[in-house]
Amino acid sequence: MSERRYTMAVNSLVKQLIKESSNDMASVVSAGILGDCNTFVDTGSFSLNALLSGSMYGGVPSNKITCLAGSESVGKTFFALSIAKNFLSTNKDSLILYFESEGALTKDMITDRGLDPDRFVVFPVATVEEFRTQCSKLIDGIPKETKVMIFLDSLGNLSTLKEMGDVASGSDKRDMTRAPMIRGTFRTLALKLSTKNIPLIITNHTYDKVGSMFPSKEISGGGGIKYAASVIVTLGKRKVKEGTEVLGNIIKCKLVKGRFTKEESVIETHLDYQTGLDKYFGLVAIAEKYEIFKKVSTRFEMPDGTKAFEKSIVNNPEKYFTDDIMKQLEDAVFQEFNYGSRKEENNEES
Repeated sequence: MSERRYTMAVNSLVKQLIKESSNDMASVVSAGILGDCNTFVDTGSFSLNALLSGSMYGGVPSNKITCLAGSESVGKTFFALSIAKNFLSTNKDSLILYFESEGALTKDMITDRGLDPDRFVVFPVATVEEFRTQCSKLIDGIPKETKVMIFLDSLGNLSTLKEMGDVASGSDKRDMTRAPMIRGTFRTLALKLSTKNIPLIITNHTYDKVGSMFPSKEISGGGGIKYAASVIVTLGKRKVKEGTEVLGNIIKCKLVKGRFTKEESVIETHLDYQTGLDKYFGLVAIAEKYEIFKKVSTRFEMPDGTKAFEKSIVNNPEKYFTDDIMKQLEDAVFQEFNYGSRKEENNEES
């Protein structure tokens, strides 16, 4: 049999097998498969995009689960709202579906930060079961290609029906159903999200691990979210003040788990309480590390020989981050956060 006839026979067999499987999501790898992630959702921060996707112009994976974890009062909700704001502002007909379990979100918190209240829907939930059922139904009902982003704030505060029943009856038995329930929930949702190309961002709590030889932080919710999430980022903060007034936080973001970039990578971004994530914050550090900006005494020297203080660059970023500088930074970001290198990638393409 000739090579051409053999190839045609194989292709015919593949089509037949897929048809007989009755699996609408089955496909031959060369045509792309369900788990592929070809698009990302801009977070509004170049440095955060780089950490999550390996490109300043990437961001949150568009069909995966992303977990933002941190201790209390680190700013997880404001961080999530800032990402939501950028999504709404850059996608005209988009929607935010926001599952809220803490009872802390208010209309003023949303509108004061510039989010469109007509495209922001809040679903209060108290249990894992409520979230699973409601979120699953919503995803099933969303038409393909609809621009939707789903949030759960927070996983750590969700109870279970058993726990609520135990509280009502006065039982103090430990709830052993929660961890398996969480695992089952995200196993179910992960495939649905991929099918509809919908990103899910989850906020979660961290706590100090007891009995460990070395101090460490653990993410609540058991192993379920660790396996289901494609990206897990832990958040830490230091306050930004003007006098005694707190204006925002510098958020330290550490990649604990990543399917697209190097784990254990760290960036810093600025979260302003009024305007959200600063687009350019964190780029000076990358530019200095890769000698795009060279530190000369107390100033930075640009490639064209001009010098500027860091404060001047931060206050007027568009003046200093020119198209040429951004191209150099994108190459630096690839080297910093991705496996391999531009050179290796170009060799593979040729």
